[in-house]
Amino acid sequence: MVEFKRVRLEKAYESRLVEAYKDYLITPEGEEVCFDLLHHKSGGGSGVLLVDEEENTYLVKLYRNSVNKAVLEIPAGAYSFIGESGEVCAVREAEEETGYIPQRMIHVSNMVSSIGTYDETTDVFIGLDLKKGKQKLDPTEYVEVIKMSIDEAFALVEDGTIIDSKTVAALYAYKYKKLTGEL
Repeated sequence: MVEFKRVRLEKAYESRLVEAYKDYLITPEGEEVCFDLLHHKSGGGSGVLLVDEEENTYLVKLYRNSVNKAVLEIPAGAYSFIGESGEVCAVREAEEETGYIPQRMIHVSNMVSSIGTYDETTDVFIGLDLKKGKQKLDPTEYVEVIKMSIDEAFALVEDGTIIDSKTVAALYAYKYKKLTGEL
């Protein structure tokens, strides 16, 4: 079994959302190494693939500074507080970003998308039986809601347009659940 022992964490930087650390560890051979570690202060967040009765989905197009461009992804956001339910977070974010409220939620994954350096976890859901609510964007959110068929969304994964990991995971989970008759 490969086990490392944490010796100490040294905080290198802190912002509103994350803390960056130098993570000093002892390897199984007894050598000290230092890895980078990004800690998400709220633990992470949640996202939901919204699917209507005609198998359309509602993705959001928004600018992401990590890739310096606008991307398509499922509605998602950070937990409001440590311990918030992933489902509560996902439903809130769906209405805030798209104006749709899923009445039926299916949890498909709790994932760590950048496990090599970042401890953020993301609960991923499929949201069905959509009810119209009211879009409630934060003052700094610039979101365009894009309605498309699930097949069109898959084509955008295949051609490299959709690059967000939680969105890719949600789409493949939906496809798997349709193939196995779970949906």
